[in-house]
Amino acid sequence: MFTFCAYVMMLSNAAFDDPMTPGDHVRNIEIDKQTRSYLVHVPKSYDGQKPVPVILAFHGGGSNAEQMVRFCGLNELADKAGFLVVYPNGTGRVKTALTWNGGNCCGYAMQNKVDDVAFVKAILDDLEKTAKVDAKRIYATGMSNGAIMAYRLASELSDRIAAIAPVAGPMGTETCSPKRPVPVIHVHGTDDEFAPFNGGKGPKSVSQTEFYSVEHSIKAWVKANGCKKQPEVVESREKSKDGTRIIHKTYGGGKDGAEVVLVTVEGGGHTWPGRQPPLNVLGKATTSISANEIMWEFFQKHPQK
Repeated sequence: MFTFCAYVMMLSNAAFDDPMTPGDHVRNIEIDKQTRSYLVHVPKSYDGQKPVPVILAFHGGGSNAEQMVRFCGLNELADKAGFLVVYPNGTGRVKTALTWNGGNCCGYAMQNKVDDVAFVKAILDDLEKTAKVDAKRIYATGMSNGAIMAYRLASELSDRIAAIAPVAGPMGTETCSPKRPVPVIHVHGTDDEFAPFNGGKGPKSVSQTEFYSVEHSIKAWVKANGCKKQPEVVESREKSKDGTRIIHKTYGGGKDGAEVVLVTVEGGGHTWPGRQPPLNVLGKATTSISANEIMWEFFQKHPQK
């Protein structure tokens, strides 16, 4: 029997081109005369009725969306917490080795001046046609070059990005100019030899980029968000079993409740805290914190005002 509830469901789904269902999906977009793609993980609890948060997760330079799924492990948390995870693919000469144009980095995307901000706009527009998205809770994270891209989005797409969580990658521009305060939680290891904590060329960097320092990134966003210049500092008293130590610096008091948080992993490498790195050359990954857990906790505090 065709019920009223079923009729309402039909009308709701009619608004979508291809309604999302729980599971993993691949979406293609035509932009700048090029076909580009992104992956979407839809949590098991998604029913298409209640608006859900979205986390954009950008892969590192020389990687791709499929590798990022395995690298960061956000799908498991998405199923528990009920948010969508979107994994965009960058551009490159080889489909398995892609980059983002985050400003001063990296590779193909930067050299060809790819408009990755426009690509992300197109992703969000496309996603809203297929899923019930909470427009006030769209967040961005990324690894390395992907973290640099998250910073660029916070500056140039602040009307749609609520907050960001860069991991092992600094800001890729000299300044930032968001239209609204964008809360930031930055996670970085002091022994990172690819994107050095203090900036400059990493001894193991493939792109040989002159990276900005973490301090440069934090200061720029403390200023942009109107936060207090002196942070509240919480340090681990002892090193964990893996030899790392965690320091949290929180710059609060920003406009509209914005804050900037720096999570320093003393002894940490070019890695994703809480996840085993796929290659030993990346350095040490701390097990005392989970990047996924701390960023989700932070994101929940900071929907777009």
